[in-house]
Amino acid sequence: MHPCYLCEAIADTPRVAVYGTLKQGFNNAHWLNGATLLGSDVTSTLTLYDIGPYPGAKWQPSKGIMIEVYEINIDHLAQLDRLEDYRADAPTAGEYDRQQITTCFGLAWVYLYNPSVAGKPAIYEGGWRLPEINNVQQQR
Repeated sequence: MHPCYLCEAIADTPRVAVYGTLKQGFNNAHWLNGATLLGSDVTSTLTLYDIGPYPGAKWQPSKGIMIEVYEINIDHLAQLDRLEDYRADAPTAGEYDRQQITTCFGLAWVYLYNPSVAGKPAIYEGGWRLPEINNVQQQR
């Protein structure tokens, strides 16, 4: 049985938007096994930061960040919350907060990086670790 907050969250928004290691072809894509890929979208409301082994997103304007949007179930959401260290009782205390983002498929959950990104390379366009690395700029 899942906590009430998960039941309410998945009933409200049964989708997740991913921008990093959860995308197809990356090392954490298996966490979305059984989910339905609805498709790709581009959002100009997020900027990515290269944290090292994975990216983090902040609500900051960009030239367009590529995301994948999946239809998920409550088990997916529970697993993603654990993976991203989301804490429903203290959303800013974990590594990531979970908030809603507007996509062309409707509202979706997105995980936003809580710690400071000072000194981390910002990605304002495209995606994380794409072959074209000219979109990465050092944060000042």
